[in-house]
Amino acid sequence: MPQSLVLFIYNLLLPFVLLLGFPSFLIKGIRRGGLVRNFRQRFGLYQPETKSRLAREGNFWIHAVSVGEILVAHKLIQSIQESDVSRPIVLSTTTTTGFALADEKFANSDTVTVIHNPVDLPWITASAIRKIQPEKLILVEAEVWPNLVRQVQKRGVPISLANARLSPRSEKRYHQFRNLVRPVFQMVDRVCVPFASDVGRWTSLGVTREKIAVTGSVKFDEDISDKPTDQIAELRAWLQEQGVKEGQPILLAGSTHAGEEQLIAKIWKDLKTNENFEKLALVIVPRHAERAGEIVDELNSAGIGSILRKRINRADSSNEPCLIANTTGELRAWFYLADVVVIGKSFIGIGGQNPVEPVMAGKPVIVGPNMQNFAGVMTDLVEAKGIVQLESADPAELTRSIRQLLENQNAAAEMAKRGQIAMNRHRGATERTVQALA
Repeated sequence: MPQSLVLFIYNLLLPFVLLLGFPSFLIKGIRRGGLVRNFRQRFGLYQPETKSRLAREGNFWIHAVSVGEILVAHKLIQSIQESDVSRPIVLSTTTTTGFALADEKFANSDTVTVIHNPVDLPWITASAIRKIQPEKLILVEAEVWPNLVRQVQKRGVPISLANARLSPRSEKRYHQFRNLVRPVFQMVDRVCVPFASDVGRWTSLGVTREKIAVTGSVKFDEDISDKPTDQIAELRAWLQEQGVKEGQPILLAGSTHAGEEQLIAKIWKDLKTNENFEKLALVIVPRHAERAGEIVDELNSAGIGSILRKRINRADSSNEPCLIANTTGELRAWFYLADVVVIGKSFIGIGGQNPVEPVMAGKPVIVGPNMQNFAGVMTDLVEAKGIVQLESADPAELTRSIRQLLENQNAAAEMAKRGQIAMNRHRGATERTVQALA
């Protein structure tokens, strides 16, 4: 299908899609906070100070949707500025949580300007592009906005995808509308993919092979020696305030989704009836911190008390409460304090969450059967016997795996070590990606 026809259909339908999705956008914005802050930026309107920063020559425009992509962008920006320290960078993000994290990461930066991504309507993207005048456009993962890409391409600006991965759901959706998406992806100049298995996915969507570079995953490019030491110390101090002593075993449920908190908390409560595990502490780090009140209510209904890291009125406690870390940007530090890690969105949810950070932290990790969004990395970890993946979400099976890892610490440590070795292939992925983008 001709590119012009694709854009015509897209721009014809987009206003209706935006109107239909606006109520959901408002609800999420209110729940997550930060909706009003800089709302005008979504329409390409900026305060004088921001507008002045955007007007600097030589901007690299990097777009990252939300928290996970912001963390990838942070690594890329650090690598870019190692050799080009004064390079001005505009970092745009879609979600309010993504904006908050980006704003925190670059609060003291003179070269990085954080903005909300403009709505992909032609006149809005054109206005933003005129203000930014990007020298490069780098889109993290598969976040390709047709009007933005087309208008940047018309100005002769190179367009790249960094850490370009397709979840099974995205791949299926793109293939259903292959004739519509191919002309859009053909506008991209460079696609940096995490795995060799990703190459075929992108060529089937219209990206020619010579445009694709296999760089490894930036998300999984972890330096084992690079611990978030200050955060770890802060969290350990908070644990001690809550009565969890140093050396006390900790079960960590990371990136959990609805229903998984209660599932894991009930298992923890049952384990504590055994004298071998009576001192076991539970820390839950939900994928969406704004669900904290909902989680407290669900646990209360199951007779399980809780303490929130960030207090809200609905917090409750008991003699043996679990701990809920309803904060953003601390998950990686939490992994270093755990004895066993259970990764969420893999039991009741679909697709899974990132298992690599706890593996690289040297921790034994358990995931459920639903890890479709991390198929490539799970293949590596399972083959290396560096992770436990359960065949079902059966609580008995999960309980058994947690018990085994807690009881046999040597075997747990060996498994974690095998996982680290398997993930070493991604070391240097950030630098390789930056070189490919150049």
